[in-house]
Amino acid sequence: MLSHPEQLERLRRVCPEALDVSVLGGDPCFDRMLAARPYRNRFRRALGVRRGQRLVVLNSTWNPEGFFGSGGGHDLLPSLLPRLTSELPADDYRLAVVLHPNIWHGHGPGQVRAWLDQALRSGLTLIDPAHGWRQALLAADAVVGDFGAVSYYASALGVPVLLAATGQDRLDPESPLAAFVGDAPRLDPHGPLRAQVEELLGAGHLPAAAPAETADPAEFVTSAPGASAALLRRHFYTLMDLPEPTTPALLEPLPLPPYEPPQRTAPLRVLTRVSDTAVEIERSTTHPYDAVGDVHIAVHEDTRDPGDLEVADVIWRDGSADDPRLGGAEVWTVEVLGRHAHCAAAAYVDGPDGCTVRSREHGLFRLSAGPEADTDPAAYASSLYAWLAGGAIVPSGGLTLRVHAAGGVHPVAVEPWAVEPRRGLSGGSGPDGP
Repeated sequence: MLSHPEQLERLRRVCPEALDVSVLGGDPCFDRMLAARPYRNRFRRALGVRRGQRLVVLNSTWNPEGFFGSGGGHDLLPSLLPRLTSELPADDYRLAVVLHPNIWHGHGPGQVRAWLDQALRSGLTLIDPAHGWRQALLAADAVVGDFGAVSYYASALGVPVLLAATGQDRLDPESPLAAFVGDAPRLDPHGPLRAQVEELLGAGHLPAAAPAETADPAEFVTSAPGASAALLRRHFYTLMDLPEPTTPALLEPLPLPPYEPPQRTAPLRVLTRVSDTAVEIERSTTHPYDAVGDVHIAVHEDTRDPGDLEVADVIWRDGSADDPRLGGAEVWTVEVLGRHAHCAAAAYVDGPDGCTVRSREHGLFRLSAGPEADTDPAAYASSLYAWLAGGAIVPSGGLTLRVHAAGGVHPVAVEPWAVEPRRGLSGGSGPDGP
């Protein structure tokens, strides 16, 4: 079963005996992706990609020379992930990884997750290798991968691709895939990663120096885009010597994946610059030594190391407004400030657009994103903390902070919440005991 006549020509040269049982049937996988293109924004929202964020999908085939394998010398992807999650700011980039099913089967899900644990706690998402990778490709702004089919599909969809492993010894040198691998830009694992990703996003999927005759992958994925269902059904019914149904031959549409926003429980270093009611913010696991601005530490309550909470300036967590386990924002924020003496602000994120923040010195506030805002509410909480740390006071009628993140400006309404604390906020033992 072949998807393009050029494959038939290569087969003719190497195994002419197979020609009589070869069929051109299109590519149902690619056809499903083409049909789902109008739903790209839904797939992005399913991954929690915010306005202005760039989704970078990392992918690896299952060969030892693949991105997740030796990469030609060492374990490339596991070693790069901590750098990617530190060099790419959390609010500017969303990271997801697609691993070939054989990687999961060969090593086991527990081992794969253990290898990637640090990156997962820094916001990386593992994509379902059977049911979610096509939607992730459609949602992607860029792909960093290898010589596997996922990278080729991505390029055929017009997504910029950066190759971290080429595996050219494993490819037919006359194949379009080999031509794509030969022309695609390369990742320098030792160079600054953010600069390479940003250059890729600005340059498109072929390098600037690529010759004019470079083959477009979309031309060679299939010679019959959108027609695979009809071609395959006709062939199957011919084999069975049965009349083909008169109803249209259709493929199952790609399902909408479950909502899976990033889960960042690793401590974040938050770089801020405040001017009047404008707050520039950049959150990452590390920052360059020459970064300009004030830095504070924001930690999710579910962080792996409890010691992180003892040095956090801001502690936050997600929860529904009426979660009986947490007691809601009022109770939880009091408990956190009572339990952690160093913490200056506790933020309870109860939805994609807002949170409740209790400042040790300034009281309780409700933060609500305006219609033009779309970034992580935990970033709004850190922005308020930085603004208050400069000596500002929220007026009784509230105000609007303008949070600068992910290349945009996000208006956030800050309103004092006139609720009396139920517990004391002094440092020392918390309400549940020492």
